[in-house]
Amino acid sequence: MSAESTPGPGIPGDTGTNGARHRGKGRRHKPQQRHKGLVITAWTAAGIVVLGGAGAGYMYFKLNGNLKSVDIDQALGTDRPKKADNGSENILVLGSDTRAGGNKKLGGGTDDGSARSDTAMIVHVYKGHKKASVVSIPRDTLIDRPSCTDTKGEEHPAARGVMFNSAYSTGGATCAVKTVESITDLRMDHYLEVDFSGFQKLIDDLGGVEITTTKSIDDPDSHLKLKAGTHTLDGKQALGLVRTRHGVGDGSDLGRIQLQQAFVKALVNQIKDVGVFSDPKRLLDLAETATKAVTTDSDLGSVNKLASFANGLKGISPSHMHMITMPVAYDPADPNRVLLQEKKADQIWQALENDEPIPASATKGTATGEAKGVVSGS
Repeated sequence: MSAESTPGPGIPGDTGTNGARHRGKGRRHKPQQRHKGLVITAWTAAGIVVLGGAGAGYMYFKLNGNLKSVDIDQALGTDRPKKADNGSENILVLGSDTRAGGNKKLGGGTDDGSARSDTAMIVHVYKGHKKASVVSIPRDTLIDRPSCTDTKGEEHPAARGVMFNSAYSTGGATCAVKTVESITDLRMDHYLEVDFSGFQKLIDDLGGVEITTTKSIDDPDSHLKLKAGTHTLDGKQALGLVRTRHGVGDGSDLGRIQLQQAFVKALVNQIKDVGVFSDPKRLLDLAETATKAVTTDSDLGSVNKLASFANGLKGISPSHMHMITMPVAYDPADPNRVLLQEKKADQIWQALENDEPIPASATKGTATGEAKGVVSGS
């Protein structure tokens, strides 16, 4: 596995090693270079394929054929947290940076056919589907990865003290889901994955996304250069923004998560205002791109199912999205890694299990990336 480290000073405080659930500690790893990824929230990617009457005939079958799905329930079996009975849903959203095909140029590195996930979000949709909480999981978090079986039937042994994003690179979607469920004790009801090239084309098809930056961003690694002010980002620039880390803040992955969350809010807000549903050709172009860009769990593996799911999320506005980062502290033994603050994290998982708001105390005093407020929707 290749991964770029999260630099930053050690932050004193509770690393949560006495939490209620078993968490990853163990051996440390030397910093490694990683190829960056991206994320787009479940309702954003899925909402683009709400086709209504347009999804009929040839176009319907074409779009249906674009979708890729993973039978996570079959692969993981019954040894999982129970489904919630309070009307809420949890969705694991990943950004993948496969080195194959069109993503090689965007992601860099060798075309070894592998795929990596560097950004993960747990999207909790509350009962009534009018609000959501989003918890970003830093990929540099050291965890104990459970044993898992991928969709091809290959078994992967458990591993201690490894980075969170090793779950996906080891066993794909099913291993990522099982790892998240082992950390949170929450059932992931759905899975949604978006790749590099799909993300970039989605933004271009959408006509760009308008954001405002309070500081200049200049990152030669992600090829992004923006002056402070308002910008309409095309796909390449948007990809650069959600990948940048050295151009703003403290250069950490935590800071990049803050930028990603701000961009996602701007994107969701713009999709509601661009009027794509009144332009059939534009809608179908977006649907074509979106269905090629996403991989879902098998329960969402058709246009009808995905459209129905997305339709139930349309009522969630950016103002009703509570976005946080999983509580972590820099590892005293290696500032390029972070450790889960278990006691604080348990407050989050308990709140989501009970379909309640996440308490402010759960994220107070945790490590941050110093990029909050740099990007906002216009």
